[in-house]
Amino acid sequence: MTEQFWFDKRAADLAVAFFERLLVHSKGEWAGQPFALQPWQRDDIIRPLFGWKRADGTRKYRRAYIEIPRKNGKSTLSAGLALYLLFADSEPGAEVYSAAADTDQARIVFEEAQRMVESSPALSKFGQVYKRSIIVPSAGATYRVISADAHTKHGFNAHGIVFDELHAQPNRDLYDVLNTSTGARRQPMMIMITTAGYDRESICYEQHEYARQVSTGIIDDPTFFAYIAGAEDNDDWTSPVTWAKANPGLGVTIKTDYLETECKRAQASPAYQNTFRRLHLNQWTSQDERWLDMAAWNACSQPLPDLTSRDCYAGLDLASTTDIAALSLVFPPVEDGEPYWIKPFLWVPEAALIDRARRDRVPYDAWTRDGYMIHTPGNVIDYDYIVDTIIEQGKQYNIQEIAFDRWGATLVSQRLTDLGFEMVQFGQGYASMSSPMKEFHRLVLEQRLAHGGHPVLRWMADNVVARQDAAGNVKPDKERSRSKIDGIVATIMGLDRAVRHAPSVYDERGVLTL
Repeated sequence: MTEQFWFDKRAADLAVAFFERLLVHSKGEWAGQPFALQPWQRDDIIRPLFGWKRADGTRKYRRAYIEIPRKNGKSTLSAGLALYLLFADSEPGAEVYSAAADTDQARIVFEEAQRMVESSPALSKFGQVYKRSIIVPSAGATYRVISADAHTKHGFNAHGIVFDELHAQPNRDLYDVLNTSTGARRQPMMIMITTAGYDRESICYEQHEYARQVSTGIIDDPTFFAYIAGAEDNDDWTSPVTWAKANPGLGVTIKTDYLETECKRAQASPAYQNTFRRLHLNQWTSQDERWLDMAAWNACSQPLPDLTSRDCYAGLDLASTTDIAALSLVFPPVEDGEPYWIKPFLWVPEAALIDRARRDRVPYDAWTRDGYMIHTPGNVIDYDYIVDTIIEQGKQYNIQEIAFDRWGATLVSQRLTDLGFEMVQFGQGYASMSSPMKEFHRLVLEQRLAHGGHPVLRWMADNVVARQDAAGNVKPDKERSRSKIDGIVATIMGLDRAVRHAPSVYDERGVLTL
């Protein structure tokens, strides 16, 4: 029989009253003023979270996932929730904890709670504030901030947990330890409150997806409370309409002119675009910092013309035998106004298709079926396929040079040299990569590069993170890039050789010095 739930209006009203009558803001323009809940805080979070009950009168929800953009009052709301669980939840010997990826982050919510208690005559009468704890002696209840060391948290008997910025957790260890620490409590509550992140292998993204599926009815879990405020992937991130959709506190805790300034900054600097979208629109991005403006990339999707017998230059990135290998042919312009044309070839081991698709959450199987990738038999890439492809392309196009990373490509390079191809060693450091990478970026912004809308290359372009040294030189950062970027690396290598042999470009602005 399905458990019946009912809404306790009195309990919901009491929770709202706790915030608005007992809590006081301690910072900013509202310092010293009562905590007047905004409608979205009151009606979408506080009332349902504490009003819905089970048949036995205990609280319906045991885990809560709240995902909102920065500057929407997240820390203040979190502090209030922690104090309610400490002072007003009628739990004997309640243990409440503030947790985060590091102690300093956990202290943000805890210290806000400390100031609230000290500013409230009613709460300070019953609670004692210490450096690392708040104690309610009459109830034997404590609220503490804890470090991120999971191995030291066994033995906790938590009634309430406020997990701040879950997206920053390096692994799931602390979450698992704290979640299992609530088992002996009558109506425990773990509150996860965070902005969006970019690591889709993280515990936060796991909880985000769970919350999304609970909200849409895909998963039936009446114990899980979900509130996510954010823009959809296809929303116009530069539009004030989108800002209002993503920021429930717009006009109160966050101002439109601030978002306008930050949006202009993101438009001028693609590296800041993902930060803006993640922190202020609550969109899960592919990586921390976006190198390419994907709107500019999409504008370079014009179909490739017949390039038969045209000169081209290639970049070859073999990576490892179990990963993706990439060859990119770059055709320099032969007429004024013509772009650099990009024709990529990508190989992946057939045996790894399903696992790779599940892990990277992209349709490798569909891409190979539609001809955008080539799968080679077995669980490693058969380099004979790559050599055969280059031979066939060499018959159709005039491949002038092939730039290759000498790491892992010695045998293939020697075979291609023996077949008559001009092979050019190409390093992966700043000295070799910086100038062609900057040139690649410039050509995309000016729509002077055309890739034919290749879906795998687009995915890889969206994954790229650039590393910069003190002198301003850049190179692709494979470690920080969320997923595969081999096709873009190969294109940058091929572009370097093509630009060097395109006199018209140098006539206009001179050679880019390596």
